[in-house]
Amino acid sequence: MTFELQIVTPDGLAFDGQAEKLDLRTVEGVIGILPRHIDYVAPVGMGEAVVTTPEGKRRAACIGGMIAVHAGKVRLVATTFEWAEEIDVERAKEAETRARDLLAKPDLSERDLKIAEARLHRALVRQAVGSGK
Repeated sequence: MTFELQIVTPDGLAFDGQAEKLDLRTVEGVIGILPRHIDYVAPVGMGEAVVTTPEGKRRAACIGGMIAVHAGKVRLVATTFEWAEEIDVERAKEAETRARDLLAKPDLSERDLKIAEARLHRALVRQAVGSGK
C-alpha cells in the first residue's frame, strides 16, 4: 500500500510519486507518515528525512518548511531538501567550522547567536546524512 507524496522546495520539485512511508523531524519530534494517515499539518524541523518507496529507501537532509497530509495525499514543502547522495560533505564540514568560529566570539548578539547555532545544526545534519551516519 502506498500514498501520493510530493516534496517541493524553493528550487523546484524534489520528489513526486508513490511512497510507502515518510519519516521526518517536525519541530515537535520525529513523525512517520504511512498510507491512510489522518489529515495533519505541522512545521518541519531540522533533521533527516527517509522516503520509503516500493524501490527502497532514500535519505535526505530536510530543513524547515511544512508537512501536510490531506485526503491521503502528502505534501512536504521544505525550505531545504537535499538527497544524501547530493550533499557535499566537505562543504558541510567547512560550514561547521565557520559556525563554530562564530560561536566562539564572546560579543555575539542574541540574534547572531541563534543564527550561528542554526548554521551549526544544519551543517551537522548535512554531514550525518551525507556520510550515511
